[in-house]
Amino acid sequence: MKYLSKALPAVALALGLALSAGHAQAQTKPPTPAAIAAAKEILELKRANTIYASAVPNIVQRTMDTLMQTNLNYQQDLKEVAMVIAKNMAGREKEIGDGMAKIYAQDFTEQELKDLVVFYKTPLGQKLLNEEPKAIQQSMAYMQQWAQTFSEEVNGQFRAEMRKRGKAI
Repeated sequence: MKYLSKALPAVALALGLALSAGHAQAQTKPPTPAAIAAAKEILELKRANTIYASAVPNIVQRTMDTLMQTNLNYQQDLKEVAMVIAKNMAGREKEIGDGMAKIYAQDFTEQELKDLVVFYKTPLGQKLLNEEPKAIQQSMAYMQQWAQTFSEEVNGQFRAEMRKRGKAI
């Protein structure tokens, strides 16, 4: 009996570690195809593709601009090659959407994703989808304005405290 009471904490610890390792493995298993499909539908409802729609042409343009800086004699050739590359790479921005869907599907359960799809299709969900970008933009503008005003206040307090020490800055 004495031996059992000493061994019990070790057994409990080992069992706890085994269970937590099993839980960690369960959390890292790949999302189901249905979860990924639901995540893609959410991203479509949220019009996430507008964020990355121009990723391919923008990257091609930036790469061409960078190459032109050190290859001035090849400007025309680089412009022509950029058109070829943009055409060849067209559609690759969809990889971004696929990656985003996998991230959503890893962070939410399949059922949560399905519930979100249902919600986003309700009148309130539609209103959220339509109004949230504007609210976020206005919130960001407010935060920038607040930070500017607050920064000026902090600067004034620094100057006042330094004046108290006889040091003008």
